[in-house]
Amino acid sequence: MEGTNPVNKKLTAALSGGAVLVLALSGCSSSDDDNSDKLNSWAKQVCDAVQPQAKKIEAANTAIQKETSDNSTPAEVQKTDAQAFQDMSDAYKAIGAAVEKAGPPDVEDGKTKKTNAVKELNGISAKYADLKTQVDKLDTKDQSKFADGLKGIATQLDALSQSGNDALKKLEEGDVGKAMAKQESCKSASSAPSATKS
Repeated sequence: MEGTNPVNKKLTAALSGGAVLVLALSGCSSSDDDNSDKLNSWAKQVCDAVQPQAKKIEAANTAIQKETSDNSTPAEVQKTDAQAFQDMSDAYKAIGAAVEKAGPPDVEDGKTKKTNAVKELNGISAKYADLKTQVDKLDTKDQSKFADGLKGIATQLDALSQSGNDALKKLEEGDVGKAMAKQESCKSASSAPSATKS
């Protein structure tokens, strides 16, 4: 059943890119500037909510990588990938909800930044949900059809991991990023091993 493996490797590579996206939210730059208490508490609220979701995305990533290294049957690959996409969809949706709940950060254009980031996160969530639906529909009885179907999904996944960082980057520019970098939960989220590779 090795025919599915090269394609699933491509899937894994694309997925690793996607995980970087959530870690854009975990401010990696650090600075000792004093931010307002308001901004620090906003950052803490968001970082605390992001951490478990970053772990969920990391676990989904690992599941797909494991399936890639095993000589798995198409049915096994389908089941694992579908579950991974569902988990990622849920995770991005939860991060979007957390940013929504935290409200706009206490910075210039905070409202716009928040609105755009939430919209982006929900959009990513919807795209992962769509990929899950596509994986579910693949024909696991026909090896070559299944491989072709996975290839198409890998291409979409690649595009998804390349796009969609903009609003998140804007959200964490300047003081927001500095405030997030101070939070323990963001530090541990951003040190997730394979997700930090772009």
